[in-house]
Amino acid sequence: QVQLVESGGGLVQAGGSLRLSCAASGRTFSSYAMGWFRQAPGKERKFVAAISWSGGSTNYVDSVKGRFTISRDSAKNTVYLQMNSLKPEDTAVYYCAARTYSRSPSTSLTDYDCWGQGTQVTVSS
Repeated sequence: QVQLVESGGGLVQAGGSLRLSCAASGRTFSSYAMGWFRQAPGKERKFVAAISWSGGSTNYVDSVKGRFTISRDSAKNTVYLQMNSLKPEDTAVYYCAARTYSRSPSTSLTDYDCWGQGTQVTVSS
């Protein structure tokens, strides 16, 4: 069983930056893929970014390409989401997720079996 705890959310002005962190525990961190999703009020949870077990492969939703970067640090058992040039439409609760049975990243929400509690990101205009 993997436990995930997100941190780093907050309120930021448009054009600003935030870095989200997700600390994992319970299993060998380097054995599975990780992802970030977000859910805006009244909307479905959607894919943002994903990273393979080694960090060698990443995926992004088109709307964040060039602005967000996903990375992982196996020494700290942590995955990060660096968010730059934030826009009001990035406002959402951000969730990290683990795909504990696979080393490959996925854009599908149903491919992830462990989830964190979420962290709020609010971007003001």
